[in-house]
Amino acid sequence: MVRFKNRYVTVEINAPAIPENKPLHLKSKIFHDTVMDKIQLLYGDFGVAAVKIGFLAKYCNENTRIAILKSRHGPHKFVTSALPFVTKIGKLDVNLRTLHVGATLKHSFMFIQKHQRAYLDSMWSELKTDEERKALESAVMDFSKTDVAINLENLT
Repeated sequence: MVRFKNRYVTVEINAPAIPENKPLHLKSKIFHDTVMDKIQLLYGDFGVAAVKIGFLAKYCNENTRIAILKSRHGPHKFVTSALPFVTKIGKLDVNLRTLHVGATLKHSFMFIQKHQRAYLDSMWSELKTDEERKALESAVMDFSKTDVAINLENLT
């Protein structure tokens, strides 16, 4: 039996049109399709065929604007090199920044936890009540938004 290695690319999505304190309404399916379209544009059918198997948008947090993309080891280079060229997701102008490339989802989540803790510390100074702070903390530290069910048709 052959073991397939995966890479998990942690991406920060910056949308200048939407203020940082507002959530970014982004579906992982739209993000997935946008990245695949950009790979098609840059690398053609070869790039799409290499990346297509095992490529998923695993996690999208609308509050911190962080996403995790899963790709197989090798074709992950197509994904990471295409990300800076993505300028629109749907009708929204965006800039994508690669934060981390990890071998396991656990290490990616550990990196995100450190990154989001720093984000939370910076945002706490702007909030006035403890209820707002607790609501923000629960939204930021929520790792349950893995939309694998939406992307199951892309596994084949």
